[in-house]
Amino acid sequence: MRAAKLQAGDEIRIISPSNSLGIIAPEQIEASKGLLEGLGFNVSFAEHAYELDVFSSSSVSSRVEDIHAAFRDPKVKGILTTLGGHNCNQLLRELDYELIAANPKRLCGYSDITALGSAIYTRTGLITYSGPHFSTLAMRHGNEYTIQHFIQMMMEDVEILVQPSAQWSDDEWFRNQDNRIFEPNAGPYTIHSGAAEGIIIGGNLCTLNLLQGTEFMPSLEEAILFLEDDFESSPETFDRDLQSLIHQPGFEQVRGLVIGRFQRASRITPELLCTIIRSKKELQQLPVIADVNFGHTSPLITFPIGGQAKLIAEEGRTELKIWE
Repeated sequence: MRAAKLQAGDEIRIISPSNSLGIIAPEQIEASKGLLEGLGFNVSFAEHAYELDVFSSSSVSSRVEDIHAAFRDPKVKGILTTLGGHNCNQLLRELDYELIAANPKRLCGYSDITALGSAIYTRTGLITYSGPHFSTLAMRHGNEYTIQHFIQMMMEDVEILVQPSAQWSDDEWFRNQDNRIFEPNAGPYTIHSGAAEGIIIGGNLCTLNLLQGTEFMPSLEEAILFLEDDFESSPETFDRDLQSLIHQPGFEQVRGLVIGRFQRASRITPELLCTIIRSKKELQQLPVIADVNFGHTSPLITFPIGGQAKLIAEEGRTELKIWE
């Protein structure tokens, strides 16, 4: 199931299913709101979006109420999450999936939102989106690629050929917008050659793994996995988290693996990543590429969880197409 494409005049609701909007600087909230309004959208904020507790989040009941209200409101066509965090999976058994299925919207976010988006797709069949948070749109420099891919996926009915951005950054842009550090982007590289087409499943690996053994874990049948992790990851933790996913029922039906870009603090280099991937016999026959523009660096693509991907991985050449 796919919600209608967004168009100018549509309302986008901002919700905080993980971290609260209350931790975002007011000028950044205004910048993100202004960018969306510049694209022709009307922006509204969930009733409890600013609610703030000791975990930089809010109560389960408040977050669930805001999700239900966003899906129930016929004026709302898109839903953007404020930010990631650590506790989105608290909500999953409290959600009314029949309500969500009856009122399809375009829900977008990444990181901890992997749990929410994957659960909704699993329980309803509704495609959700791994892409920028509302707060991401406040970035003043180096955000054109992110916005372009968001518009393509959310507003245009096209097959997207994912091209690498010219530059990328791993800096804390929200602390100092005028003193950014950008690096040339060499683009994705191939770890295992091959070609595949399948259903996009994934997002943040350690968050996806929270769903293992639950009714919210998506099927891996015919999947092309899109996986990334953040600065809290390391070669050791990424290895065991990936191994845990490999142990899931149905992994033998996975068709390919697309890995996002790691933050420097993870200490995961291309050499170490190749060592990890090549050590796993279950991956030997799968096409695997890495350093695609998604994850906790910027800029990033928007990809559909439950959508489609076509992957070609060759020595010295990669091609990735995504569509709904």
